[in-house]
Amino acid sequence: MHIYLDHNATTPVEIEVADAMSVALREQYGNPSSIHAFGQQARTALDQARDRVAALVGASASDLVFTGGGTEADNLALRGLSGMPALATRRHIVVSAIEHEAVRNTAQALARLGWRVSEVPVGTLGVVEPDDLRHAMQADTAIVAVMHANNEIGTIQPVAELARIAHDAGALFHTDAVQSAGKIPVDVAALGVDLLAISAHKFGGPKGVGAIWIRRGLGLVPILTGGRQERGRRAGTENVPALVGMGVAARLASERLASVNSRITALRDRLEHGILERVPGTTVNGDRERRVPNTTNISFDAVEGESLVIALDLEGIAVSTGSACSSGTLEPSHVLRALGLPASRVQSAIRFSLGPPTTDAEVDQVLDALPRVVGRLRRRGDPRLAQGDHRRS
Repeated sequence: MHIYLDHNATTPVEIEVADAMSVALREQYGNPSSIHAFGQQARTALDQARDRVAALVGASASDLVFTGGGTEADNLALRGLSGMPALATRRHIVVSAIEHEAVRNTAQALARLGWRVSEVPVGTLGVVEPDDLRHAMQADTAIVAVMHANNEIGTIQPVAELARIAHDAGALFHTDAVQSAGKIPVDVAALGVDLLAISAHKFGGPKGVGAIWIRRGLGLVPILTGGRQERGRRAGTENVPALVGMGVAARLASERLASVNSRITALRDRLEHGILERVPGTTVNGDRERRVPNTTNISFDAVEGESLVIALDLEGIAVSTGSACSSGTLEPSHVLRALGLPASRVQSAIRFSLGPPTTDAEVDQVLDALPRVVGRLRRRGDPRLAQGDHRRS
């Protein structure tokens, strides 16, 4: 049995999604900007997809811009805001210390163009405290970017309160909701944000497409110029088949949200409690209450995280050490370092992220394999570390 517990990296495409994409590829091949019947058929499919994706985040379809994924959506948010004439006298950006690389690296790119960038810290549980954001705000702060849910530890930020603080200081607020949309209720009005980014492949859709919700009246400057697609906000012919798939995935996620969340939360908690009970020297990283239902991040004392990922893969179990977008880097997780964790705990951390296909039997198999695999890895190191005299938390 092969077990996939890396849904935060990407999710399997739903069968209904793949079927809808296949129909679109075969039958809805017109250019949606063309006025003839073939083009209008594609336009109708695109409009239906936009309605479904907008409904997932409680938005009006006319305020939703399709993009090539979450990274492009984050770039459009930050770079598009930075080019607005209304913000010309403001040159300061605030981001959280645990933002995804799509936000962190884009902010640093703007810093090379003369913007000042500040990182607001998170506490030991990985949550931004409102007072810390207040202290980070400056007279010329233009943009605040704090993600809704973190991709490595799953913590959910108090976005609505943080957005109010930003607005009180005259700044605009962007949130990366890539890891929350489809997992927990997301509503742009309730969050009070100005921009919100999502990505299809995080909730059962295809890779390479995403969307950004832009508050009506916000004169965001496009970062892709060309034709008038997406109401002039993102040039380029839309990827109709993939966006049709995103729309179906959004509909399915909306319909299943409550029931799937309840089941996945129970499975995640059983997995987590089982690991803490059966494997000595294990510690959960991040807030165990304020997080998305599917995620747990656990450190295993005296075990190198990548070695454990490889060993579990040989057992047919797919997990990760953190963000797939950081794969290949030798740098330790900036998220876990931001929590103030010691280097040994950062380097021994594993992320388990469940999804709708996850079963009780799979959790049982992981709990059966982990003590054996961890014990073997520890014995290959210092034999004293395999004796189980470690504190749990």
